[in-house]
Amino acid sequence: MSVKVPEATVAAVVAPAGKAAVGPPRGRDLKASIVVGLLLVLAMEVASRFVPDYVMPSPVIVARSLQELLSTDLTHVAITLGRLLIAIVFSMFVGVTIGLIMGVSDRFGHYLRALVIIDTGIPALSWMLVAVFWFKEPETRIFFILTVILLPFYALNVYEGMRAIPKDWVDMMESFRPSRLQMMRYLIVPHIVPYIFLTTKSVIGYAIRMVIFAELVASAVGIGSRMSLSQSMFRIDQVLAWTFLLVVLNLVIQWLAAVSERRLLKWRTDVKVR
Repeated sequence: MSVKVPEATVAAVVAPAGKAAVGPPRGRDLKASIVVGLLLVLAMEVASRFVPDYVMPSPVIVARSLQELLSTDLTHVAITLGRLLIAIVFSMFVGVTIGLIMGVSDRFGHYLRALVIIDTGIPALSWMLVAVFWFKEPETRIFFILTVILLPFYALNVYEGMRAIPKDWVDMMESFRPSRLQMMRYLIVPHIVPYIFLTTKSVIGYAIRMVIFAELVASAVGIGSRMSLSQSMFRIDQVLAWTFLLVVLNLVIQWLAAVSERRLLKWRTDVKVR
């Protein structure tokens, strides 16, 4: 006879009680980013005084180009962000599902794991060239490229997260004879959520680089295509302006992911190593 799992008991074990400890001051990270940014701008200014503008323009020229791009090419920025968001969300859901199957299924887990590992060994350039041959629509090409590149990160990290579940927790749960749904809800899902956020924060910068590369190869719209146009016109000031904008977008998306993680995992106690 099965025994119903006491929800309060399981929740208390899975989500440790207590107010989260204060981690390293986040203000220091912001200060460090500002200082490094100012040093880079200073280095550009110094370099621009010794080389021609087509090699290294001054920060003032780059700022003017950025203002020009923001006033005329916001549509391309929105298209790139939309492609990035759709690919990350889709890769997250599918990758997490595959990772869960890899962790709980003895019949299919080994085959899925082998398939994912093979995928990680295929270069991104190979997927881009294959997408050009397989798909006619640029949107389909870019979506395919980003998905096959990002999905394995989620699948493998979720799988490793399931392997990292303490055996004592599993034994405790099994002592109540829970159903698979209860085991998934009260133990597995709360444990792998931090791994999902970690993966998302890790792949954001990589995904941005990939979507720009994919747009440069397979699309006529988006930031990547505009950077290619700037290169063909020998406008290095626009190339640097787009680069600066991409860095800012990366920082903003990373910040949003960190805020979401802190809110959803506010029960988690931060560990500070001395």
